[in-house]
Amino acid sequence: MYIIGIAGGTGSGKTTVVRKIAEALPKTGVAVIPQDSYYNDNSAIPMEERRKINFDHPNAFDWKLLIEQVNDLRNGKAIEQPTYSYLESNRMPETVHIEPCEVIIIEGIMALCSKELRDLMDLKIFVDADPDERLIRVISRDMAERGRTAQMVMDRYIDVLKPMHLEFIEPTKRYADLIIPQGGNNQKAIDIMRTYIIHRLKPTHNI
Repeated sequence: MYIIGIAGGTGSGKTTVVRKIAEALPKTGVAVIPQDSYYNDNSAIPMEERRKINFDHPNAFDWKLLIEQVNDLRNGKAIEQPTYSYLESNRMPETVHIEPCEVIIIEGIMALCSKELRDLMDLKIFVDADPDERLIRVISRDMAERGRTAQMVMDRYIDVLKPMHLEFIEPTKRYADLIIPQGGNNQKAIDIMRTYIIHRLKPTHNI
């Protein structure tokens, strides 16, 4: 099993990078573990209070469960991955069944934040992008998918996203084996990375 961690700021293009890696691998040979699925269960907190939670702080994540489930996959055990609703600001009762496979991709803004989680990774990647580009992507995404107005997104960026990025996300760049500048638009860097991953897998599988 080959475990890849992909971190980077909100709107940096992580999802695009993950998709392009997955496309180069057999569909049955890769599983993606979104860190966003591992936000804490906030069922005991009223909705009004949930929306005040800083979801861009490390304390918002259930690290114990994430690390436990990655370890299970590494040891050949299937997991029931939690699911999360941005509209409800809470974990959902439904889970996603994930079987162990050749490549596991852990993707999220703080995928490289925990040393215990990093130690389980064979390859650590940081997707970098210009702050202005990230803001534009976040505005488009949050308006389309998370029921926010452009002003709400911009206020949140100034008050929460930017300071949390500088304090917790940007520093994890130093743990990365590879840094992809220009986010998901850097096709050359993505091609090099995919070639490297495929090469690492070739000794045991013909891809």
